[in-house]
Amino acid sequence: MIHSILKTIRSFFIKVSFRTIPPYTAILAAAFFPAYALAGNEIMHGGTHVSDGSSVLVTHPVPQGIYYAMHNDDFTVQVRLPGGKWQDLYEYKVKVNMDSPTEASMVYFDFEGKVEIMVKKNDGIVRSAEIRPLSRGIRSRLKDNILTFTLDRPQNISVEFDGDRRRNLHIFTNPPEKSAPSPDEDGVMYFGGGVHTPAEGEDGFRIPSDTHVYLAPGSVVKGTLICDSVKNVTVSGRGLLVTPQRGIQATYSENIAVEDIIVVNPRHYTFLGGQSRGISIRNLRSFSYQGWSDGIDVMSSSDILVDNVFMRNSDDCIAVYGPRWDYRGDTRDITVQNSVLWADIAHPMNMGIHGYTGDGKGSVIENITFRNIDVLEHDEDDPEYRGCMAICCGDMNHIRNILYEDIRVERIEEGQLFHVEVVYNSKYCSAPGNSVSGVIFRNISCPYIPDLKPSSLKGYDADRTVNDVVFDNVRIGGRRMKSLDGTDTNEFIHDITFE
Repeated sequence: MIHSILKTIRSFFIKVSFRTIPPYTAILAAAFFPAYALAGNEIMHGGTHVSDGSSVLVTHPVPQGIYYAMHNDDFTVQVRLPGGKWQDLYEYKVKVNMDSPTEASMVYFDFEGKVEIMVKKNDGIVRSAEIRPLSRGIRSRLKDNILTFTLDRPQNISVEFDGDRRRNLHIFTNPPEKSAPSPDEDGVMYFGGGVHTPAEGEDGFRIPSDTHVYLAPGSVVKGTLICDSVKNVTVSGRGLLVTPQRGIQATYSENIAVEDIIVVNPRHYTFLGGQSRGISIRNLRSFSYQGWSDGIDVMSSSDILVDNVFMRNSDDCIAVYGPRWDYRGDTRDITVQNSVLWADIAHPMNMGIHGYTGDGKGSVIENITFRNIDVLEHDEDDPEYRGCMAICCGDMNHIRNILYEDIRVERIEEGQLFHVEVVYNSKYCSAPGNSVSGVIFRNISCPYIPDLKPSSLKGYDADRTVNDVVFDNVRIGGRRMKSLDGTDTNEFIHDITFE
C-alpha cells in the first residue's frame, strides 16, 4: 500500500510541469524519490534530426524563455549534411573578456560523419577569416561575407573575421547521443526543455548520490549543480547552464562525471573540485567575463581527468591548487588533455599558489600532466600572474612531477610562455612555497611575438629552490630553446637541461 502511494506521488512530480511546482517542492522531490523530472512546458523553437544513411545531423531546440534575450544577430549560421537542406542554428549571445566585456556568439549541434557549415557575417565587409585552433587545419572558402567549410568529426572551434577575437563565433559540436535517460528512470534527475531556476534564496540544485543529472536538449538551468559529500554522480546532456553562481561543484565527493555540458557566464568558477577524488570532465565548454570566473579549479583533490574541454575564461582556465578555504589534503594524479584554452585574463594553465601552512609542513601537488593543448590566448599585464604554463609555488607547497607535452600556443597579447617560481604572494599566501622539482616541457611551440615578456625560472632562496627542469623541443618563433638566455632567472635553480 505504501509503495503504491509513493509511486503515485513520484509520478506526479515527474509528469507535472516544472513551472507548476514550487522550486522548493521540486528539490524535496529529488531528495525523497529516486527519479526526479523538471519538465518544462514552454514553447520550443527549432530542433531537427536528419540522416542520409552515412551521416547524422541533430540540431537542438531553444525555449521561448530565452529565445529573444540570448540571441546574437552578428552572424547567421546554417549547417547541413553534404548536399542536403540547410538547417538554421540559433546563435547564442555569450559575454567574454573582463577587460572589455563583449558579446560574442556561440552555436552548437550534434553530428556523425560529415557536415557543411555556412557562416554569414551580417554587418561590414569581410576581408579575411580564420578558423582556430590552427592545428585543426580546417580549410574554408570566403565569398561575399559568407564563409563555408566542412567538418568531418565533432570538435570545438572559433571562427574569426578580420582578426576580431572578441566578437567571434564559437562552434561547439558533439557526437549524437546514443542512450539518453528517460524522465521516469530511477536515479535520474531530469531537466526537460525550458528554463529552470532554483528555489528563492538558493543558488543551485543539490544532487544526491547515485544520480544521473540529465539536461535535455532545450533545457536552460540557471543554478549551480551542487555535489556535496556524495558519490557516483553523472552530469550530461545537451542543455545549458546559464549565469549560475558556479557551474558545477564537487566538494567532499567521489566518482563525479561531467560530459558535454555548456556553461554560459557563471559568476564564479565553471567547475570547482574541493577535497574530492575520481572526477572526469569531458567535452565541457564554458565562457566567463567576470573577476574570479575561472574555468576548472581543483583543490586538495586527486584522480582527475579533464579531456576535450573548451575553456574561454576571464581568469585561469585550469587551476590546480593544494588546500584552500576548508579543503585539506594533497593534490595529485591529474591529467588535462586534448583541450582548447583561451584565457582572456590570467593563465591558461596555473598551479600552486594556494596551500595550508597551519601544520608547518605544507602540502604536495604532484603527478600533473597537461597534454595536447591548444592555447588560443594569454593576456595578463600583472607580472605576478603571467605565464601560459605557470607554476607559482606558495604556501609551503611541494610541487613535483609536472609534465607539459604537445602544447601549441597561438597568441599571447601580453604575458609569458612559462613562469616557474617559488613565491610568496602577499595577497594570497601566508608563507613562501617549499620546492618545485621534476618539471618537463616537451614539444612546446609558440610563434614569434614581438612584445613577449621573458619567461621566468626562479627559486625563493637557498632552501626553497627549483630543481630538475627539462626543456625538450621547446620552440619560440621556430627556434629551439637551447639555453636560458632571455629567461628571467636567479641563483636558486639547479639541474636545468635542454634536449
